[in-house]
Amino acid sequence: MKRSKNKARNKTKNVIRIIDVTNRDGVQTSRLGLAKLEKTMMNLYLNEMGIYQSEFGFPVTRHETNYLNANLELAKMGVLKPIILSGWIRAIVEDVELATKLTKVEHLNLSISTSDQMLYGKFKGKLTKEDIIKMMTDAVDLAKKKGIKTIGVNAEDASRSDINFLIEFSQEAKEHGAERIRYCDTLGYDDPFTIYKRIRLIASEVNIPIELHCHNDLGMAVAVSVAGAKAAIDSGVDAYINTTVNGMGERAGNADLVSTILAIKYSSGFQNKYIIDERTNLSCAWKIAKFASYAFGIPISVNQVAVGANAFAHESGIHADGALKDKRNYELYDFEELGRGEPEIIETGRMITAGEYSGIKGFRNVYDRLEIKFKDEKEACKILELVRYANVHTQKPLTNDELRFIAKYPDIAKKIFTMTPLV
Repeated sequence: MKRSKNKARNKTKNVIRIIDVTNRDGVQTSRLGLAKLEKTMMNLYLNEMGIYQSEFGFPVTRHETNYLNANLELAKMGVLKPIILSGWIRAIVEDVELATKLTKVEHLNLSISTSDQMLYGKFKGKLTKEDIIKMMTDAVDLAKKKGIKTIGVNAEDASRSDINFLIEFSQEAKEHGAERIRYCDTLGYDDPFTIYKRIRLIASEVNIPIELHCHNDLGMAVAVSVAGAKAAIDSGVDAYINTTVNGMGERAGNADLVSTILAIKYSSGFQNKYIIDERTNLSCAWKIAKFASYAFGIPISVNQVAVGANAFAHESGIHADGALKDKRNYELYDFEELGRGEPEIIETGRMITAGEYSGIKGFRNVYDRLEIKFKDEKEACKILELVRYANVHTQKPLTNDELRFIAKYPDIAKKIFTMTPLV
């Protein structure tokens, strides 16, 4: 009985937080991607959704520099707050040096491969396990010296790594100042049972918060993520789950943001037993899923969890009758919680749009519909020029929220659109 109370206390004390990686891993989806304005909008929506952290890009990739610094400026202004903006780099001192030189990033995840498969298949036997630990700890030491506030250390291909080496790797990371370990199920190799066992061992031995980064190659990314989080909480440490909006990502994608939150809130083993960060809310789930679908150019599947067209649709007589009598007969959660239910108006008559060749009159008409006024002609022309650049930048019609953002933060928008190629 005493042991049971301790476990319950752990579940009350420790928290599951979401770190969304759409702007880092989601954009690595082959043949797809997001423009820097779209990545900025994604950060804004994630912040509105109460997501703890956005891994917002690559601080050593030069075409990201202006976007990253502009978003960090939005954070200082309080626009992107309280969400944490973190960058991803390799766990090598050269990347730490360059990241802190090019950007003002304050939070980093440092990544290095840990499996024998990667040591021999990727590094071709040129690195030993001792080399891996030395590279990682040197990078962590430098990041601390450079003033990085929070450091996560990523064990790439952790699910195929020797568990004893992972424990040693994690212990070294902790001793050098890492705040958490990212356990990467890089190929979706784990199942809910294996990851629970492995995370329990690491968390219990090292006593460090665990971050779960799971891919969907076997269709289990959400299940594996929440099982790993359960293991971390059961071991008395906080858990962090990596997600992407609509499950975007390399190959078969990552754990879907909305599905993961719903699994923690409503599945039988988690509901009222495991705590998700209290800021997390689903009220703009519908909005962020639609935006990601539009920005990536990938339609939302009709049967996608929570946001698919059929997620709350009932046709068969038994189901329709049951849902009408009591929604809980066939609906586990409410569509209103997701920001669904309001009618959406589609314009079928004359439409004036703003784009790369817009003139001032058509442009003013667009902003009049958004109830945005300009103080004079000079300001209107300045925003028009930025809207033209934005349309070239995204190569698709701008959304109303994008138009509003440009009008409200023109100087930030200008930085986001500006790129200077290396010569």
